[in-house]
Formats: sequence, structure tokens, C-alpha cells
Amino acid sequence: MLFRLISTLFTLLLSCHSIADTAEKQSGSGAVASPDQYGAAVAEQILRRGGNAVDAAIATAFTLAVTYPEAGNIGGGGFMTLWFDGKAYFLDYRETAPAAAHRDMYLDSEKQVIENLSLIGHKASGVPGTVMGLWQAHQRFGSLPWAELVKPAVHYAQSGFTVAENQYQYRADLLNQLEGKTNFADYFGTMQAGKNFRQPELAATLSRIAEHGPADFYLGETAKLLVGQMQRGGGLISMADLAGYKAGWREPVVTSWHDFQLVTTAPPSSGGIALSQLLGLKQRRAADFNGVTLNSAQYVHLMAEIAKRVYADRADYLGDPDFTTVPQQQLLDSAYLDKRAAEINPKKISVTNAIQAGLEGYHTTHFSVLDKHGNAVSNTYTLNLDYGSGVIVEGAGFLLNNEMDDFSAKAGVPNAFGVVGSDANAIAPGKRMLSSMTPSLLVKDGKVELVIGTPGGSTIFTSIFQVITNLYDFGLPLSEAVAAPRFHHQLLPKDQISMEPYAPLAAEVQTELKARGYNLVTQGWSLGDIQAIQSTGGKVTAIADPRSRGVAKVFSY
Repeated sequence: MLFRLISTLFTLLLSCHSIADTAEKQSGSGAVASPDQYGAAVAEQILRRGGNAVDAAIATAFTLAVTYPEAGNIGGGGFMTLWFDGKAYFLDYRETAPAAAHRDMYLDSEKQVIENLSLIGHKASGVPGTVMGLWQAHQRFGSLPWAELVKPAVHYAQSGFTVAENQYQYRADLLNQLEGKTNFADYFGTMQAGKNFRQPELAATLSRIAEHGPADFYLGETAKLLVGQMQRGGGLISMADLAGYKAGWREPVVTSWHDFQLVTTAPPSSGGIALSQLLGLKQRRAADFNGVTLNSAQYVHLMAEIAKRVYADRADYLGDPDFTTVPQQQLLDSAYLDKRAAEINPKKISVTNAIQAGLEGYHTTHFSVLDKHGNAVSNTYTLNLDYGSGVIVEGAGFLLNNEMDDFSAKAGVPNAFGVVGSDANAIAPGKRMLSSMTPSLLVKDGKVELVIGTPGGSTIFTSIFQVITNLYDFGLPLSEAVAAPRFHHQLLPKDQISMEPYAPLAAEVQTELKARGYNLVTQGWSLGDIQAIQSTGGKVTAIADPRSRGVAKVFSY
């Protein structure tokens, strides 16, 4: 019966909502911004059936594991930032390194990094956290039965979904990259845009999870299938690793910014501290921005100067707080941010080698949900690069992550996103790898005003930072704030500004930046896929980034 209701709902909804759309209604409504149409429709259905924002988020996450396989997952992990009954929460369900992992596992006999070993194949995967994370969220805040929240995903795996035009958004040549290295083509080689795509093995796995919860994934039949796949391919994840996995509730990072409280991620995500620093440093250099046009050469320069300091701190100090001491309070201390802000050169490029950590001593998906009671979920989860390690668990039908690349395979050596790390993020058994995922909320007077997040690897928190700045410092409406051009600088590569094909910087701005000494690179993909909900002035607005195939909905129920 539920499946028929969902199918009927899709027919009605998809006829009147366009992809990458904008939705507005009065406050007290429910809202969702999802990276695809299926996740959005399921979230609406769950809210209409009496579920809360957490119920809708769980159902959306499982649905995207089917319809958005390049990033939605049960073989990866992530973070969830919540506002529920007037309180902030943060759930860490990041993957962990297997017990057999060790510091130098991706180095050759000469201590050099072995190309692609942390990205492709069985040894690239950490212990998945998504199923346990969603279960923990349900145990604490869920109101509808667990099985009902998994059923829409089972439906899409059994009956299929229509493949999107840009389903291979970031690695169009993925089949060639993985040929002979993984079993990816056996499962996804026939996926074609505009065609129905079924995943019967995944449907059976999701049915077991619906019935038995995480016990199946971490102890039961699915666990056995996963470990069997590891053994066939020389991977490291064992039954003991799965049985010992835990998702954890941590204190969110909460900082003041303008009239808001920013509620965001804590380590092992670097994103919350980084976003807080970016906003704090820009606020301290407000005089430099007076009269500066959005996305002008001077604006880009000032933002790059700010980002340099944040990425230097990220590289040296941030990692899994269960394994390393993260100086969170010091990094967010007002006096420290004053000191870092004073280092910024508003006229010239600061010398990269002179920028050190300041204290003494690719593919992901995001969705946002708001219910009519004001509860909100900002959830980002990932396989790392699109389609993860390229390894599918045979008999279970799901992709495994390549999150081990988010560790520092060797201190100072860049990972797939070009960011470097230190011993704080070195590989160790049971350790969670550092992340840039930054699902975030802005809260004012005890009510959520903004729910926001994006994929994008190391560009995640700079993308969110720019949208928040566009929205509140430049007064753009949410649709324009999200659609505006975005750029990125992360200290290394030296003096490089990354642009996107969707909305590059103006030609005259590029010319001036080059004259100042910046190296401009237009990468082959867009900077992020923002999914945002704003509730302000009695109006709720939801935006799906026009860069991709997302759908936003606001509805009374």
C-alpha cells in the first residue's frame, strides 16, 4: 500500500515541480531540499504521514542510497546536525579504519605513496557507519516505525528508478578508470540515462535492514557478505570491525555570528571549526569589504587571504578527537581570531610558505529537512569520491567507500582533494578520518532560520561560507545566493584560485587576479550542490542548487 501511495504521489508532484527548483510558503510548513527528485518526494511523503524531520531524513538517506548511488549510501558514513525541540545535536557516523590498518599502509618500500591504493579497490574502504548512524538518530528522535522508513528505498531498488542525465557527474570515465580493478561494471555498467535501473541484491539487503535494523548490517547476513567481499579482494574489514563499530553523539560546535548562533559539526569534521573561523575572520576584516563588489577581484583576494589561514590550521591541528587532542577552544577563541585576522594582507598575496598553523606549541551528498514544528535536520554523508572505491559487495548490491584516502597517507602529501594533513590525521586502527563535511544550521531567538550543506570535498565549507555571506552580508535572496558564482582557495596549491564551469568569475576579474599573481584553474565540475532551507519573516523557502538535479519542496500538511 505504501509503495502505491508513493508512486501516485510522484506522478502528481513531478508534474508540477521542476528540477533544481525554488519553493516558498508560509512558516509552519514542511520543507526539503534534496539532491534528487526521489529523495525529495519520499521526505514529503514521510512528513505528510505524521513523521518528523528525523523520520524524513532517515527515509531520504536510505532512498538516496538507491537513487543517488554515486554518493548516497549504506556503505559509507557521515554527519547529521539537528535541531529538535529547541535543542542542538550532532551525530557522528563517520567511517573508522579497520583494526588491520596501519600508518604506512599506502606507502611503498621507499616510503612513497602508492598511487590510487587509498582510492580504488578493497583496501580503500573504512568501516561503514551510515546504517548505525541512521539507527541511532531513529532511536533518539524517530516517531514512525523503522521499517516504514526503509520501505521506500526497498521499492526503488526492486522496481527501479529513472537514471539521470548527469548520474556520472564527476567521473564520466569511471568505467574506464575501474576496468579490471573492481567489479563496478558488473553492477553499474548497464546504467543509462533515461532508462529504468533496478538493483535486486540491494533490495534484499534493505529488506533485511528494514526487518532487523543494524544487527543485519553489522552482525548478520549483510556483514558476512561484506567481509566475504573483503577477503576475496584483499581488503581489511573484518567481522570484528563491523561488530565493534559505534556511531556517537558529540557536542556540536556552536558559535555566535551577527545575530545568529551557528550550529555546526565538531571533529572529526574539520568543517564546523573551519566555517566558524571563516565567518569570524571575515567579520573582523569587515572594513576591508566596505564598498567591495561581490566576486570582484578584490573580494576574491580577501576571501583567499582568509581561507589560507583556515586551511593552515586544518592541516596541523584537526583529526579524530578520540585519538588526538584537538585545540577547538583555542582555534575559536576571540583573541586568536583577532591575531589571525591581523595577519591578512588586503593588498597583496601573502607568501604561502610564511603561513603556518597559528597556535603555539570527492563526492558526497547533502539534504536538508524542516518539519512544521521547527525541527530541522542537516545531513551530509558520503562514499568520498563518486561511487566510492568502485567495489560492490557481491550478493548485497551496495558500494563501499574510499574514505581511507581522507587520512594523511603521509604527512604533507596531498590527498585526492589536494589538501594536506599532519600526524593528527595519520592512519590508526579504529580511528575516524578527518572530514570537511559541514551540515549546518543558523538559529535565531531559539528558532532555525537556515538549514544548509553541500558536497564538494575540501570545498564544502568555503562553498557554505560564500552562500551565507551572499545571503546575509550582501542581502541576496536565497535563490540568488545559491546560484551566484563560487570559487575556492585552500592554501595549496600555491596561489591557486579554483573556479567552476557553471558560473566562472567575470573575464575582467580573472584578468585582474592573474595580474595580482594568482593562478586560475577552472575545474571540470561545479563547486558544491547546496541544499538549503530558510525560514524567516513568516516565510519558508527551499532551494536546490541549480548546478545539479536537486529538487526543493515547501508544503503545508
